[in-house]
Amino acid sequence: MSQIALPLTPRNKDDPARIVLGTANLHVAEALRDPERWPFRTAVLAGPPRSGKSLLARWFEGAGKGEAIDPADTLDETELFHRWNRAQEDGRPLLLVSGAQVWEIALPDLRSRIGAALHLEIGAPDDEMIAALIESHAARRGLALGEGALTYLVPRAERSFAGVERLVAAIDRLSLERKAAATLSVWRDALAAVQGPEQGKLGLDPAK
Repeated sequence: MSQIALPLTPRNKDDPARIVLGTANLHVAEALRDPERWPFRTAVLAGPPRSGKSLLARWFEGAGKGEAIDPADTLDETELFHRWNRAQEDGRPLLLVSGAQVWEIALPDLRSRIGAALHLEIGAPDDEMIAALIESHAARRGLALGEGALTYLVPRAERSFAGVERLVAAIDRLSLERKAAATLSVWRDALAAVQGPEQGKLGLDPAK
C-alpha cells in the first residue's frame, strides 16, 4: 500500500495530507501522472462518495499536470464546451471530475467530446486498502487505535470509502465522549452506531 502527498496546503482540516493508493485507485493515479497519453488530452474521473476524486484532481493541478474542473457535471454545458475548446487550443490536459452516477449530457458536441475522452473510475476498496484507510483517518484525527483494531474492524467495516470514514469518526467520538481508549468496546459500539447493532457482534472478539 502506498500514498501520494498533496503538493499544496489542504483546504481544511478534513483534507488528509496524503492520498491512500490501492487497488481501487492506483490505475487512476498512474493515468493522472501521464496526461499526454490521454485521447485529446482529456480524462473524466468518476467514483463513489469520499473516494478522493477531488483530492486527486487537486494533486493533478498542484503537480502542474494540467487543468481540473471539479465538479464538471454541474457546470453549464456551453461553458464546459468552451473550456474544453480552450484547453485544446492551448494544448493543456483537462481533467473533468464527475460526481454523478450517470452523467447525462444534452449538448451533442460536448457529448461526443466527453465520450471520446479517457474515462477513469475509482472502484471499491479491498481489505488491504480498508486497513490503510482506517489507519490514515485515525492518524489524521490523532486517534490511537488499540492492539488488534484492524483485525477486528476490517472484516466488519462497510466496503466503501464513506463507510470507513464514518466508522473512524464514530470511534473517535465515542472514545472522546467516554474519555476511554479506543479498544474493543468502543470499536464494537462504533460499528453498531454506523452499521447497525448486529455488525459489531459478528465473529469472535479478539480478546476472547
